[in-house]
Amino acid sequence: MQARQLPLQRGWAWLREGFLLWRRNPALLTFASFAYLLILVLLSSVPVLGQAIASLLMPVLSLGVLNTCRAIDEGRKGGPDLLFSGFKSNVPALVTIGGIYLVGSVLVILLTSATDGGTLIGLMREGIDPEAEEVPSIGFSVLVALILSTPVIMAYWFAPILAGWWNVSAPKAMFFSFYACLQNWRPFLAYGLSLMVVGGILPGVLIGTVGAVIPLLSTLLLLIIPLVLIPSIFASFYINAREVFATVQVDEQIRD
Repeated sequence: MQARQLPLQRGWAWLREGFLLWRRNPALLTFASFAYLLILVLLSSVPVLGQAIASLLMPVLSLGVLNTCRAIDEGRKGGPDLLFSGFKSNVPALVTIGGIYLVGSVLVILLTSATDGGTLIGLMREGIDPEAEEVPSIGFSVLVALILSTPVIMAYWFAPILAGWWNVSAPKAMFFSFYACLQNWRPFLAYGLSLMVVGGILPGVLIGTVGAVIPLLSTLLLLIIPLVLIPSIFASFYINAREVFATVQVDEQIRD
C-alpha cells in the first residue's frame, strides 16, 4: 500500500470524471448518495446520542457509497444493498475512525470557541436572529475553524477506504490518509477550487440568471442540479482515491 503523488492538473479532472462515472449508472449512484445522507440525518435527529451514532457509522456507510462507485467503475452488477456493504468490511476499525473523527471535530469546535469567545458555537446552537440590531461577524470564526479542521479532514479522507479495502487499523488508516493528502496537496487544492466553482458559484449564477427570466425553470433547476451534482461529488471522492491508492493493489489483497 503506497500513496502516489499526482500532478496538480489531476485535481481539476476529478469532478468531471466523477460526473462521467455517475452517467454510467445514475439511478444506483443517486440512490446510494442520497440514502447515505438521509440515514445520517435521521440518525442525527435521535435525541442525546443521535449525533454520536451518526458519526460512528459515517465511515461504514461512506465505504458503502464508495463500494457502489467501484462496482460501477468495474462494470459489475450491483443494487441498493451495496450501500450497506461497509458492514462486511473491518467494522471495528471503521467505527473507531468515526469515533476519532468525532473527537477531532469536537476539539475543533472547542478550540474555535476559545479563540472567538463562543461566537461560532453560539450561532450553531441558536442560529442568527434576523431581528437583532447587531449580527455577530463570523468571518474570523469560520477561518479559525477551517484551519483547525483541515488536519482532521485530511486524516479522515481516505481512512474508510484504507480500513475497508486493505483491512488497516484505524490509527494507521488515518495516518496514511493524512500523509497521502499532504503529499497530494496540489491536486487537492485544485480539486477544492473546482468544487467551489462547479458546486457553488456556477449553480448560483445559473439559477439566478434563469430565475430572472423564467422563475418556474429556476425552481426546476433547484431540484435537478443537486440530483446530478451530489452523486457526482461522491463519485469524485472515489476517483481521487482510485488514483492516489491504485485499486489494482486492492484486487491483489482480495485475491490473497
